[in-house]
Amino acid sequence: MSRFDPILASKALWQIRIKKRPFVLSHGVNANCNMRCKFCEYWRKEPGKEPSRDEVFRLLDDAKKFGIGVYNAWTTEPLLRKDLPLIMAHAKKLGLITSMVTNGKLLYERAEELEDVDYLSVSVDGTKSYKEIRKMDFDILLKGLRKVIEVRHLQKQKNPILMNCVLTGKNLDDIETLVLLAEKLGVKVSFEPVHEFPGISPEIWNEIGIRDKDKFRSTVNRIIELKEQGYPIINSKTYLRMVRDGNMDYKCRASGIIINVTHDGTAETCRVHQEPLGNVMKDGFEKVWKSSAQQREEIVDKCEGCLFFGYTENSLMQSFNPEVLMNYEWM
Repeated sequence: MSRFDPILASKALWQIRIKKRPFVLSHGVNANCNMRCKFCEYWRKEPGKEPSRDEVFRLLDDAKKFGIGVYNAWTTEPLLRKDLPLIMAHAKKLGLITSMVTNGKLLYERAEELEDVDYLSVSVDGTKSYKEIRKMDFDILLKGLRKVIEVRHLQKQKNPILMNCVLTGKNLDDIETLVLLAEKLGVKVSFEPVHEFPGISPEIWNEIGIRDKDKFRSTVNRIIELKEQGYPIINSKTYLRMVRDGNMDYKCRASGIIINVTHDGTAETCRVHQEPLGNVMKDGFEKVWKSSAQQREEIVDKCEGCLFFGYTENSLMQSFNPEVLMNYEWM
């Protein structure tokens, strides 16, 4: 991971501001998951048919032609795909920056296969609280994390790994320990608050949602302090203050920056609304993007906002927020 890259930023600005198209493709490269995290809605959906390798290759070819510069493989769990290295290699061959988000369960077994992944993000939602949240021993995750750090060092990968932590009511006592672990391992860490999706029962949110607001604010204040002290936290202070205060008063530009595509080719507005815009595998990015212009505008106008890290930080950057521009670390 590197600091703000002016060359990358200029390419993104040309695509987003001049051509008015998204720069990032966030792709559900498979349809299944090997974990059952309570706060996640993706594994609860009816499993679909995984796209073939050729279908993914054609998707990537069309994305490149459309002007996409970044390919992010995620949800439900990319490492369940045996041919994932071939997919990432194809994206790299096209000249795309590649990233991947993983729950880390298969990292130990597949660490050597991620050479074509530029930016690797691993979900690490605490240490002592991890097993309760993720239903897996933390030692299994840590073993895989240490191995992939070692492997990527041998592969001379220039970008440190990112540990992404979703803040819930279960892990607030773990946060400082997690930051210290990130520094010890030589990786980065990011934080974002859990989003309470309506498809998950109120009972679950009462159990793991953020209910102790004073403790939450105190925890986020401590994250800000640790960032100011030089610990490897990639969130901007602007964003962290918004998280602390529950402040969603910003102009969302996420749908114009990142296009979400599910495993079956359905393009969606964003993670929050998940409203179908069309199918890019059938009709192509160009046609779907043009035909959905009014629909996307209406959805954004009615949106009450969210604090997803990628959406908020990118929106703030595209709004030329000075602190975000100076401190933003892209992932």
